[in-house]
Amino acid sequence: MAYAAHFAATMLACYLTAQVLARSTWTWRSPRVAIICWQAVGLALGLSAMGLPMALGLSAYDLPTGRALLALTSDLVHGTLPAGETAFHLAGVGVGFGIGAVLLGTTLRSIHGAVLAQRRHRDLLTLVARNDPAAPGALVLDHPSAAAYCLPGVRPQVVVSAGTLSLLDRAELAAVLSHERAHANERHDLVLLPFTALCRALPWFGWVRDAHERVALLVEMRADDKARELHAEAPLAGALRRFAAAGHRITPAGALGMGDRDLDVRMQRLLISDQPPRVLGAIALAVATTLVALPISLFLS
Repeated sequence: MAYAAHFAATMLACYLTAQVLARSTWTWRSPRVAIICWQAVGLALGLSAMGLPMALGLSAYDLPTGRALLALTSDLVHGTLPAGETAFHLAGVGVGFGIGAVLLGTTLRSIHGAVLAQRRHRDLLTLVARNDPAAPGALVLDHPSAAAYCLPGVRPQVVVSAGTLSLLDRAELAAVLSHERAHANERHDLVLLPFTALCRALPWFGWVRDAHERVALLVEMRADDKARELHAEAPLAGALRRFAAAGHRITPAGALGMGDRDLDVRMQRLLISDQPPRVLGAIALAVATTLVALPISLFLS
């Protein structure tokens, strides 16, 4: 039971850490550190959700979960089980593996769905998009609405609409293109993928959905920072302001769009030149590392 208590404590710590991260504003100043912390929380949650029913089902062995699973496998092969290992306990082990299968399955389905959507849209782009010297390195869609997005993948593609070309000046457009290239270069689609899978696998946890929203916003802020390094704050803030005023914006499934999330918050953030909180970031990384280390150590022991 002690090992089950460790998994339960880790799940509680994941919840509390997620609440702190969700309410903290320092994460806006260090989005990259915050994204790593969120990823650690998500990984620790997934491992603990698997480990808790397994540890309960293996309590008769009084061993760390990894060693207990090996002992159970050996006993099943030889047809002998400890006196306290009942069918109810074996069901708990099965539930743990079931949760793992659901997590893996939803992750694979998320990957498959994203790849299909990206492939369909890439095929569409070959038919309707064009090159334009006003947007070097990007494809242009002849659509009046504001659109600027990255279609990720092995061959990522940045896409803007004709409406965006008419909406932004040259400096603002350059900042937007840098923002979208940052999504492609840092593979932010893969950053979001585990949280999409967690939302599907653990829909009863409302804070898991909130975590997905928070990470999606942090991903946009990280891309904003990369664009700001090349173009300063004013052009990017101006582009965000124009996107906010444009109203209807287009981002297809499987893509990461410039104007998707919290434009006002991102615009205000760009105009405040606060230094990243190094001490808070270091503390958060230490907590996140500890959260991940505990379930991993129980499985590998």
